[in-house]
Amino acid sequence: MFLSISTTGTPDRPATDLGYLLHKHPEKAQAFSTSYGTAHVVYPEADAGRCTAALLLEVDAVALVRRGKGKGRGGAPDAALAQYVNDRPYAASSLLAVALSAVFSSAMRGVCAARPELPEQARPLRVEVPALPARGGPELVRRLFEPLGWAVTAEPVALDARFPEWGDSRYVRLELESTRLTVAEALRHLYVLLPVLDDAKHYWVASDEVDKLLRAGEGWLPEHPEQKLITSRYLSRRWSLTRQANEALELVRLAEADDSEVEEIDNAVEAETETEERPTPLAVQRRDAIVAALEASGAARVLDLGCGQGQLVQALLKDPKYTEIVGTDVSMRALTIASRRLKLDRMGERQASRVKLFQSSLAYTDNRLKGYDAAVLSEVVEHVDLPRLPALEYAVFGAARPRTVLVTTPNVEYNVRWETLPAGHARHGDHRFEWTREEFRAWAGTVAERHGYAVEFAPVGPDDPEVGPPTQMAVFTRTTTHEKEAKAA
Repeated sequence: MFLSISTTGTPDRPATDLGYLLHKHPEKAQAFSTSYGTAHVVYPEADAGRCTAALLLEVDAVALVRRGKGKGRGGAPDAALAQYVNDRPYAASSLLAVALSAVFSSAMRGVCAARPELPEQARPLRVEVPALPARGGPELVRRLFEPLGWAVTAEPVALDARFPEWGDSRYVRLELESTRLTVAEALRHLYVLLPVLDDAKHYWVASDEVDKLLRAGEGWLPEHPEQKLITSRYLSRRWSLTRQANEALELVRLAEADDSEVEEIDNAVEAETETEERPTPLAVQRRDAIVAALEASGAARVLDLGCGQGQLVQALLKDPKYTEIVGTDVSMRALTIASRRLKLDRMGERQASRVKLFQSSLAYTDNRLKGYDAAVLSEVVEHVDLPRLPALEYAVFGAARPRTVLVTTPNVEYNVRWETLPAGHARHGDHRFEWTREEFRAWAGTVAERHGYAVEFAPVGPDDPEVGPPTQMAVFTRTTTHEKEAKAA
């Protein structure tokens, strides 16, 4: 991971003043230990006319896995090799941003005891980042940096220069130039925007990240045209933290417009007598809709196919009318997490007799799935490759044949309402497709007709008059038995 900062100077204002600003002597090569490797600071050139400081971060892949426990890109829990073979050693990311903060902390604060007049001086600056992951491409890079006074050159990096037909990778070679920014401002811009462009963090985002964002964004973030995107991505799209940051930034913006202090505006508002309700997360709305549909079906023995971490199984266990609840998943790790969530090892004998977890793939028929009242496929079908969807269809509707089948899947038309979701991107990296409402209804209607079911549809979440709900649900009810089908045939 590599980043360089260069400046030019004159005999009166030598470029080597950069050493004072960064608190690193140009004649020394220094190394700093971080939680994820070693950061080196060297000066490839240093004279009165031109000075360049380079930060090289050597990432310890083993330390990253041990401390990160699989968080972030390249650390997927079900892809052990990807934890060690990924872009972290060479692509600028939140790792480099943290190294910037640790190595140049005084420079970011604009502190220079030896030359206190220097931090406030704007100077010619050039920043180079050879490999920067940019989710959103060069256009987003320009939208983020140009409003801050940078001239931006973001060249896409080819997947392989020998095979131009393969196209570009998601990385860019970044060059930034400015003559009206201070070193402290430049470092703060990089500290925030590198992980925003990477759109992933290697550590858990806690509430203190809001304070870090507000400190680094002071003076530029409240008025940035991409403020909402920056805030959401920097805080890993955690709704509560993003809302907290946006409220604080709005106060700053109002205070600046009114030429007053933030405290004056904040104190001018009387304490609220009622606490504003948080919007119910979509996952909770989806689970509530499924539970309501199961209750309406009168089911007592339920299959949760693709149960994931067991949230629905846990919700159904609270209602004694469900006498048998089975959770299946192709991922053993997901089943292990579900088992821990349900505390199966500490569950009483009577309660434990109501629940089963076992591994099963919906690409194959499984006799263990036969004879149940209802089956739920919640956010499952979109993770299946389209050529394999007929196999799932037969395994559930043709072989298992529960009396009721509930299927929920994203409504791709609603994606335009997600401000942080780039156009043309799926909601999850593992989604093989996302259907429109018409496409989902066509698939469900064909499945129902082929296997002797009736189907009805229901929205899940706010039903937008233009693009529909964020999640669409189909409720299949069996209308024929195998005997009737055989007789008709």
